[in-house]
Amino acid sequence: MLAAQRRDLLLERLRTDGRIVAKDLALEVGISEDTIRRDLRDLAAAGLCQRVYGGALPVSPAIADYATRQGVQPDSKQRVARAAAKLIEPNATVILDGGTTTLALVRVLPLDLRATVVTHSPTIASALADHENVEVYVIGGRLFKHSMVACGAAAVEAARGVHADLFFLGVTGVHPEAGLTTGDADEAAMKRALAGQAADTYVLASAEKIGAASRFTVLPFTEVAGVITDAPTPVLEAPVIPA
Repeated sequence: MLAAQRRDLLLERLRTDGRIVAKDLALEVGISEDTIRRDLRDLAAAGLCQRVYGGALPVSPAIADYATRQGVQPDSKQRVARAAAKLIEPNATVILDGGTTTLALVRVLPLDLRATVVTHSPTIASALADHENVEVYVIGGRLFKHSMVACGAAAVEAARGVHADLFFLGVTGVHPEAGLTTGDADEAAMKRALAGQAADTYVLASAEKIGAASRFTVLPFTEVAGVITDAPTPVLEAPVIPA
């Protein structure tokens, strides 16, 4: 089998099966496991899969740059945003992660909502300017431009002074085996810090994130109150809230 044919086969299996186990596929198609692993390394280098122990998982399209992600699954993000907004009670204190799904959430919040919002995203903070009854507190730090959020030691330290009712968490991957993942280690640490300061954490998971994985684990499913999504989902170790 030619290299191009193997590449097409691997990408098709990722699309249809949601994972590749190198040993099993090698036995099935009569190719050495080393060859499969080498092909997976090449695909991972090209950003087409996420390698894991023994094989690979689909890579999340949410690792693209911020501007590009705004055009990915906008209808799905709107549905997730509307479902999330229903969880916000008047006078609640809410932590909002960065990202395009969270921005969609801000845009569907009622203009007369009374609440306190804490965010480490200047984009999210500025989007709340027209909400006269929402007090906005911005956590500062090193700007991670991929998601337009503050990260790093200073941001984590500032987060420790926050106590909130809800945290709406953005991730790039929601996979039954890999869990909740994102593409940057510092951003993952910041998300964990924020989750630790809220009574309940809900994951905003538009359709393209379900079944995908990125490099760094954010949280196990057992530490979130629910996953809000409009996509058909595999069995997860957390409640799924349909959008």
